[in-house]
Amino acid sequence: MNPPATREHSYLTTLTWTAEQGTTSSYTSYSRNHQVESSGKAPLALSSDPNFRGDPACWNPEDLLVASLSSCHMLWYLHLCAVQKIHVLRYEDRAEGVMVVDGESGRFRQVTLRPRVTIAAGADPAVAARLHDEAHRACFIANSVSFEVGHEATVVTAEGGANPLD
Repeated sequence: MNPPATREHSYLTTLTWTAEQGTTSSYTSYSRNHQVESSGKAPLALSSDPNFRGDPACWNPEDLLVASLSSCHMLWYLHLCAVQKIHVLRYEDRAEGVMVVDGESGRFRQVTLRPRVTIAAGADPAVAARLHDEAHRACFIANSVSFEVGHEATVVTAEGGANPLD
């Protein structure tokens, strides 16, 4: 059997920052707010982390990194559950990233995903729990970072015995 063909996917974004709210004449004089766009999608208002003079009402790159890991894991998990005929009724993840700053630079040390998944009555919770390990191994984003990404998943079965999807 031949291995699957290598495929390449490209992602194009446009980031825009302007000096409308101050120029870079000093560290404290310019706004960290900017916008990211991708064709056909709503623009994202971004800033830096509030610890670095950013707008707390905006997403920041650190938020997006943690969200990307969480989203990628969930999408793989849902795919694997569909293949295994496990009906997922709800998925919520309270992901947390830890970044350490040393001097002027920093790096993420770890991200921990904490998905709580509700599956339909009759599905095997042990199989549903095991699929988190497979999702982790398959996640494109987790495979692309140089820090630890872990998960502490909880799987619960819907009460009432009936499968609301039937």
